Amino acid sequence: MARLFEQLQVAGPEQTPELAAGIREAWSRSGSAAVDLLVERGREALVAGDRQAAIEHLTAALDHAPDFAEAHVLRANAYYLAGLTGPAIDDLRRALAIEPRHFGALQGFAALLEEIGRPEDAREVWGRVLALMPQDARALESARRLDIMLGGRTL
Repeated sequence: MARLFEQLQVAGPEQTPELAAGIREAWSRSGSAAVDLLVERGREALVAGDRQAAIEHLTAALDHAPDFAEAHVLRANAYYLAGLTGPAIDDLRRALAIEPRHFGALQGFAALLEEIGRPEDAREVWGRVLALMPQDARALESARRLDIMLGGRTL
């Protein structure tokens, strides 16, 4: 994992998605087949649009593996899609306490901060994403847009 993060620091824009996918793959394994199955069911429920089932599966996974950051991130997505912003933020915070480099959690947190009217905080979090992934297109665009907005200029 450390090697992948080091490579991500110096990767070009064309390499960043592949390296990020490798990190995501490592994060998706809990070490328990049962927990991984619950997480997979939660992912499938999210894809199918069944937010409540996703929340239930991911909550069950977290009951067995409370320090599994990826399950917190996925449940945050389910909560957000269900209109439950507070629990989504709580899960993102928990994921980041477990894995401070979780760029997916940081991206979600930045987007939520902007949505709830905290652009300065969102810009700071996008900066943390860029510190991990300097060539991430979404982070670069979001940071630029917020820099313009916070500088008082119009797009």
